[in-house]
Amino acid sequence: MFQVQEQSQRPLTTAHLAQTMSLLLLSNMELRDTVMAELSSNPALELVEETVCPNCQRRLNNTGPCPACSIQRQEQDPIVFLSPRDSYRPSLSKNIEEQPPDQEPAAPEDLTTYVLQQLASDLHPDDRRLAIYILSSLDEDGFLQDPPAIIARTTRTSFFQVERVLKLISQVDPPGLATAGPKQALLAQLDLLPEDNSILLLARQIIERYFTELGRREIEKIAEGLEISPSRVRQAATFIHDNLNPYPGRAFWGSGRGPQGSNPNVYHTPDILISHNPSDAKGPLVVEIFSAVSGWLRVNPMFSKALARTNEDQTEEWSKYIERASLFVKCLQQRNNTMRRLLQTLVNKQSDFILKGDRYLKPMTRAKIADEIGVHESTISRAVAHKSIALPDGRIIPLARFFDRSLSVRDRIKEIVKSEKRPLTDDQIADILKAEGIKVARRTVAKYRSIENILPARLRHRNGARNGEQV
Repeated sequence: MFQVQEQSQRPLTTAHLAQTMSLLLLSNMELRDTVMAELSSNPALELVEETVCPNCQRRLNNTGPCPACSIQRQEQDPIVFLSPRDSYRPSLSKNIEEQPPDQEPAAPEDLTTYVLQQLASDLHPDDRRLAIYILSSLDEDGFLQDPPAIIARTTRTSFFQVERVLKLISQVDPPGLATAGPKQALLAQLDLLPEDNSILLLARQIIERYFTELGRREIEKIAEGLEISPSRVRQAATFIHDNLNPYPGRAFWGSGRGPQGSNPNVYHTPDILISHNPSDAKGPLVVEIFSAVSGWLRVNPMFSKALARTNEDQTEEWSKYIERASLFVKCLQQRNNTMRRLLQTLVNKQSDFILKGDRYLKPMTRAKIADEIGVHESTISRAVAHKSIALPDGRIIPLARFFDRSLSVRDRIKEIVKSEKRPLTDDQIADILKAEGIKVARRTVAKYRSIENILPARLRHRNGARNGEQV
């Protein structure tokens, strides 16, 4: 196995743990800003501009993995190492205009930062910390993974504070975020619209009372239940489809604000790069975790020596500088150790997904990975949050995609629908998946179909007939 420092296994002080968790949550660019700010404000902290292996401390002549540490791993384990950020040279699509060499690519705005910017004037410091925890714990759809009571207990805050922050988050863009599911997300979005419109009132009624039937496009049944004409139901259903989004988290990733926006080949620097071994194409994958700065941090030895010669008035102040610098160095090492161990495990388990595509993503949870590498689940959530990863085929995706258990199933549903001779119902698609060993409920098929913008069987049938296809 690739050798890492086992410092992460030692008991951590409260200050150490708090700062490590704070650093772990940051993207590469945010971490760089934090490191540079600490260097400028603490004279006891020093940046040594030479490349050394973070594991064995050997000096390295150039970028790349440490030869000694790379040998000490299993043959097919990935080679995981820290790399200076400026070593990344993205390959641009021929359709993308090359940026001037002196122009730095803009950092992609992550969902947490985007939401916090909107809430800046409404959040107290305690609320902000809670909001960061909530936003970093959302699933790919933008929904809560734990109920408010569990969040309150985990964060040691009151239930009412959690409810208040959740409401604030759900009211900003993308609206409906941090709710319990698609139904609640739609209702949260309606809450932001004036209810003096009859279509909005009808839309709320349909979502509250006939959400399942709406997903199935059972217009006649809804009309009968509400004692109105089918045309009115269709009008409300069209409004819901065109103006509301049941999966607000995915709305962000596809809005142009997320790392890839509308163009999957957008030029920006990821936090992690996976590539083939240049010296052995069939060998282990190479994983570069970009470091915040070129070089390594340490407590300035000259500053430590000078402390012994200072007067009493300066001793306390200088001691605090040294203590702060030492803590920052240790916390940054802890972050790096966690990221290396996480990527080592992810790449080992998901090599088929990395090399072959979405269909091969294996179901995996943060809790299971946390258990395997010996950390708390919240540590994995922070390590994954706000990070993007470049795959060997050039795609740049959020690191959280590795935990999207729906991805391979959605890809298979798309293939089933694409090859169908007659439109298949959600029940029929669920039966096909079951025969392949994939157990999903009909309502889950309907959800995944909706995410992929695939119409229900009835409407696919109509569209096929309208287009002159054989149905």
